[in-house]
Amino acid sequence: MEEYNKLEAGMNVAFIPVRGGSKSIPLKNIKSICGKPLVYWTVKAACGCKYIDKVYVATDSDKIRETVEGFKAGIESEWFSKAVVIGRSAESASDTASTELAMLEFAGIYDFDNIVLVQATSPLLQASDLEKGFEAFQTSGTDSVLSVVRQKRFHWGNDENGYAHPTNYDVFHRPRRQVFDGYLVENGAFYISSKAGLLKYQNRVSGNIKAVEMNEDTFFEIDEPSDWVIIEALMKKNGISKPMEIPEIKIFLTDCDGCLTDGGMYYSEKGDELKKFNTRDGMGFALLRERGIITGIITSENVDLNRRRSEKLKLDILESGCRDKLKSLRRICNERGISLSNVCYIGDDINDIETIKAVGYGCCPADAMQEVKKAADYVTNAIGGTGVIREVVEKVIR
Repeated sequence: MEEYNKLEAGMNVAFIPVRGGSKSIPLKNIKSICGKPLVYWTVKAACGCKYIDKVYVATDSDKIRETVEGFKAGIESEWFSKAVVIGRSAESASDTASTELAMLEFAGIYDFDNIVLVQATSPLLQASDLEKGFEAFQTSGTDSVLSVVRQKRFHWGNDENGYAHPTNYDVFHRPRRQVFDGYLVENGAFYISSKAGLLKYQNRVSGNIKAVEMNEDTFFEIDEPSDWVIIEALMKKNGISKPMEIPEIKIFLTDCDGCLTDGGMYYSEKGDELKKFNTRDGMGFALLRERGIITGIITSENVDLNRRRSEKLKLDILESGCRDKLKSLRRICNERGISLSNVCYIGDDINDIETIKAVGYGCCPADAMQEVKKAADYVTNAIGGTGVIREVVEKVIR
């Protein structure tokens, strides 16, 4: 616990060097991939990491600077609030300069305790990967961390006579893939080190190094045009896509447990059932009401607690004991002459998936089931019961 607290107390920064002089793919760092500039994806991942305090994007290009600044001014401005665009010297942005030169130049100017180098050419990187990296970094005795993928391929090499020999397995005892440990390959996504270690060894990693495994799809980096095609396909396969423009919302509905509450069931000594709600969500509903947006709860539960909370929030709709949420929602829309495309719905479990997919803006909390996250248009930073509704309301009314 002591090690963990030391890490949290320190200043952790992400450093993303992007230059305008790429030769293989001109201005590749702002070339669109899955509907957004390449650098967008890694800046977004770094900004989403709970252990990172600031995300520095270092560039020599005015076009790249303008593009990244645009992230901070767009519909996701809150998400990119950690991002800071800084300059870099012509020397550190030259074709022959090492990444370490750019890191050392940065370290000579800015104050921080720990640094994670993030490569813009790894758009499959997720905030959760960086969080695993920092959690490995804070373990006792660890000086640096790098990201890797596990490969299960058989390596061969030539001897002095030109004959080929296996280098990582016995040709007479070929292991099955399921039991073959394989080997770790550096995928270039991120590297974590202390500032002291960077300055002492002039290198992105040093000392006792731990490797953090990432999804095998992240083996690929974008260096050549052919890589672009492969990675864009992998991003789509993994459900990575640009944020959607939010349609006009006329009805705003949510599930109760796991969204308005933390999903817990609390009981008093007398056997009374208790639930914990968040007051910020109440203000969120009030803001919607001011704009004439219909609000409500659709829940499979049929308990008096939900009715009392609905009345307290002055909601227009309470659908209790609902076994088919989508069917109920269609009826609600038909009665009011409103299209499903003008509905926002928030749910957290598998019985919400159909409804989330059917509406114009389907959302879920950060701790929703994985299948629900894949179906949602927006996954909140908040977990259930901690202001999920308020977070979505802010996006809708903005």
